[in-house]
Amino acid sequence: MRRLLPLLLLLLMPALPASAQQPPDASRFFPYTLNTTRLPNGLTVVRVPFNSPGIVAYVTAVRVGSRNEVEPGRTGFAHFFEHMMFKGTKANPEGQRERILGGYGFDDNAFTTDDITVYQVYGPTAGLEKLIALEADRFQNLEYSEPAFQTEALAVLGEYHKNAAGPDLKLEEALAKTAFKRHTYQHTTLGFYEDIQAMPKAYEYSRSFFERWYTPANTTLFIVGDFNDAQVVAQVTQAYGGWQRQATSIIIPTEPPQTAQRSVHVDWPQPTQPRHVLAWHTPAARADTPDAAIQTLLAEYLVGDTSPAYKELVLEKQYVESLNVYTTPHRDPYLFPIDATLQDEKHRAAVDAVLRREVTALSGAPVDAARLRSIQDHLRYGLLMDLETPRDVAIDLALYAGVMGRPDALASYLKQLGSVTPQQITLFARKYLEDKNLTVLTLTPKAVAAGGTP
Repeated sequence: MRRLLPLLLLLLMPALPASAQQPPDASRFFPYTLNTTRLPNGLTVVRVPFNSPGIVAYVTAVRVGSRNEVEPGRTGFAHFFEHMMFKGTKANPEGQRERILGGYGFDDNAFTTDDITVYQVYGPTAGLEKLIALEADRFQNLEYSEPAFQTEALAVLGEYHKNAAGPDLKLEEALAKTAFKRHTYQHTTLGFYEDIQAMPKAYEYSRSFFERWYTPANTTLFIVGDFNDAQVVAQVTQAYGGWQRQATSIIIPTEPPQTAQRSVHVDWPQPTQPRHVLAWHTPAARADTPDAAIQTLLAEYLVGDTSPAYKELVLEKQYVESLNVYTTPHRDPYLFPIDATLQDEKHRAAVDAVLRREVTALSGAPVDAARLRSIQDHLRYGLLMDLETPRDVAIDLALYAGVMGRPDALASYLKQLGSVTPQQITLFARKYLEDKNLTVLTLTPKAVAAGGTP
């Protein structure tokens, strides 16, 4: 979302002792204690005491996303299968789990990314024992009929159509397919459209998908809030201990180095704001390198509210409505995309020139150490302040652990965020933000393409 090997196999969570706490060094950067246990079947269980009387978050992270979809014609299945996980079991038929959780007052949801699938339940500690039993049941014993599968496949197709009504999905698809030629990041989490259309015929494949990826060694539980730790460990061990499904290994195609600038244009058939995206290939997010933290800081330094580019393009000349860099950590090398929403098509060349000028300047001139330190403090403080509830903590832990493969990955990221030096920023920009590594994506709405204004 971690440098690729020539033949990259799906990594399992690293071996842990039966019970362990986060390293003392990590506790300086992450304000909560992580108690981690790995069951004999490989399931990792992370508990975090949190001052939330009577409230608990229960988050399950499965290390499977669109990245894992290597079979031709089978893209979009990680996201689709997230939907199927709510279809019930023999012990708890479809709808019964939701009725039970609703009776306690639990909030229940899930989401899928390029690299992981995350299931989140949030509510009263009084229902935790029952929740553990329900979650253990569906992750081991999921059942659904072919007609139910086909109905949900049509719902996923409808979700695609809904997202395709706006330009963002088309932009994401065009960028991914242009920037990636071999790696599975070349399709979005939703998958290729033709594969989504064909999903109703893939019932048998869906059953094998469950067996391959929903395994204890590929799953981590994060339980955060108010609970009795010894009781929870005993309940989880009893409920999940019989889960013996074996993990799958696959080969993820390695993306070859880009050797020349690429470009792709999207003509949008309806009025909208023009878009201009500059995207460079950048390294994976790993717990043992600062690359993820560097990209977060670099985004803010280049186009954040205090940057020269933002002041010139957004505040002074008002050529740009918004400037963003979406630096979501990825398990394999991904992209660093600067996304500019233009006020008018006629400003595109000027916007492109300013952005390239700032990137070039970053590679050739010293980084402003004082501004970098201010950005570091602001980002770390903001991230910590966002950890207001057990659910916030559990989801952030799950996201970073799912990508980086370690339960304490968030603590490592917070540490790196504060320790990156100006020299590291400069060296990173010189190495990766170069023209031959760049993909340019442009979108022009219909009104502009026809010579008018949006």
